[in-house]
Amino acid sequence: MTTLTHDAPVSGPGASASRLSAGLTFALVSSLSFGLSGAVARGLLDTGWSPGAATLVRVSVAALVVLPLGLVALRGRWALLRRNATVVVLYGVLAVAGAQFCYFSAVQHMQVAPALLIEYTAPAAVVLWLWLRHGQRPGRITLAGAGVAAVGLVLVLDVVSGADLSLVGVAWALGAMVGATAYFLISADEGNGLPPLTLAAGGLVIGSASLALLGVLGLLPMRVATAEVTYAGPAGTTVAWWVPVLVLGLVTAGVAYTSGIAAGRRLGSRLASFVALTEVLAAVVAAWLLLGELPRAVQLLGGVLVLAGVVGVKLGEGRPARLAERPEPVL
Repeated sequence: MTTLTHDAPVSGPGASASRLSAGLTFALVSSLSFGLSGAVARGLLDTGWSPGAATLVRVSVAALVVLPLGLVALRGRWALLRRNATVVVLYGVLAVAGAQFCYFSAVQHMQVAPALLIEYTAPAAVVLWLWLRHGQRPGRITLAGAGVAAVGLVLVLDVVSGADLSLVGVAWALGAMVGATAYFLISADEGNGLPPLTLAAGGLVIGSASLALLGVLGLLPMRVATAEVTYAGPAGTTVAWWVPVLVLGLVTAGVAYTSGIAAGRRLGSRLASFVALTEVLAAVVAAWLLLGELPRAVQLLGGVLVLAGVVGVKLGEGRPARLAERPEPVL
């Protein structure tokens, strides 16, 4: 059975400013890294790669790089890994493979922006889970920050004009939201004792195996191409196919997952999940630089609201309710 420690107030007694600063830095690095994935992968998809193949290569390359680091961080404590096998499997299946597979399945039935908006209701799901399961009732400031961030996301994704929604697509997007929620909750759990690099490595290995299995079963089409990849942004360039593959694996997966776990350990799942909303801003900027898709004024306004919402959640974290000291089970 998995356990989840309660979110600790990052600015309360016993918490240092350096811990908060490091946590925010890791969270922003993770968001920036994750945000690059869509624009970088788009170049591969335009040459004939399937979303499943791009995702599998991305996660597999990251697993190859992070696995040695994870083993070193484990320091031979195999009993610790065996004791937390369920945590690693859940992380790999839900947070790595599940979120990616469900998201790509969603965009097969609906537009990308609404699918991404539904997936990024995960921070609200984190707050709701901690409230219902662990009694961590959010304060008014936290709720207000969540609401402002949600409005900002709607503007950033520019879905206010109204898009046709597929019920099947919505169901898949909600599945991606579950995977993202699991990512934030498991990443923030310090009670299991697993080093962040070990958790990331194990999750990436399990995620790779899960995606490969989906491909073998025919549930996730696998198509690759070796044509050069062209990006039509302001500094348009053409690169060999393996360049975006390495960027996807090393940066948008390897760096993203390890720094995301490090952020969760320092900020707690609730604050880390809301700071991660800046990934949407990073994705907008990356789409402009690499694909020439300029953000509209309404999207820039939405970005300001997202950041304001994150600040609101941070202020709310400074007044947490009294929490039990014993960790409670997630499942």
